[in-house]
Amino acid sequence: MVVTKKPKLEMVKQICTHSGSFHADEALAVYMLRTLPEYKDAKVVRSRDPAKWAESDIVVDVSGKYEPENGLFDHHQREFFETFSDRYKTKLSSAGLVYKHFGKDIIAGLQPQLSAQERTLLYEKVYKEFIEALDANDNGISNFDAEELQVKPKFNDKNITIPSIVSHMNPNWNADSSDAAFDEGFFRASSFIGGVFKDLVRGYGESWLPAKALVRNAVENRFSVDKSGKIIQLTQFCPWKEHLYEVERDLKIENQIEFVLFEDSSSAWRVSTVPVSSTSFKFRKGLPEPLRGLRDEKLSQETGLPGCIFIHAAGFIGGAQTQETALKLAQMSI
Repeated sequence: MVVTKKPKLEMVKQICTHSGSFHADEALAVYMLRTLPEYKDAKVVRSRDPAKWAESDIVVDVSGKYEPENGLFDHHQREFFETFSDRYKTKLSSAGLVYKHFGKDIIAGLQPQLSAQERTLLYEKVYKEFIEALDANDNGISNFDAEELQVKPKFNDKNITIPSIVSHMNPNWNADSSDAAFDEGFFRASSFIGGVFKDLVRGYGESWLPAKALVRNAVENRFSVDKSGKIIQLTQFCPWKEHLYEVERDLKIENQIEFVLFEDSSSAWRVSTVPVSSTSFKFRKGLPEPLRGLRDEKLSQETGLPGCIFIHAAGFIGGAQTQETALKLAQMSI
């Protein structure tokens, strides 16, 4: 069916998605559009009537057309194979389509303090960590390459996923199934998943990015801490593991950092080993084996260092009352 968009004379924008049962992707797509200044006061209609599509400024998840130049963002047509970029294989849903075209502006609106470079970084991060999973879910794409292995789950978690929670906001089969009931559920779902999205973007913008900057600064100044370049010191504690691996890759110094120093909440100092990966219990270099499991005065006597607190029995972390002692524990390990 050909969708001919009619010129709009009124100033109020209109967003259209399909009526009836709804899913997480269009619920989020509509929310994201309404974070943009030009659509914040937009009228949202839910209809499968082509006349409603034609009078709308943007149509998402319905129409059978992907024509961004005409405001049509559907992904159900047989010939649709759009992905977020060449780096991804997951076919987009309406959420992914809206995010691909408007994501940087959406992030700029939610986190206006970010630089253009930071927005670009978050644009990729949010897709990878959140939107892609919604795209895959809506398109029936498994998270596993080999379903034929028939790996059995230990428990059922389907009812705590975001798409499932959104799905349960549809009217029950034996309840009021009017358009008004579906519309009420849709707007509740859009607000819910939109809030999750907004909190995620805020967390990345106000916590994840500053942590990345702290870690990069520590890595770039590593030789001022120790001439080996294998020890870094954070100016304040932050989640550092994920960022460290990325910064190492960016600077082409993979696997070179072995210890991280930081001050903990009690104003004592910690010396942490660096795991071989963010989820591994193996570390690149451990604290000295003969000192593992020792504490306080006994540890200070064995090391000859004042103010030792502990070295964990597994050798992956230690503590000291001062930065100087923590640093020397790391240097002894190297």
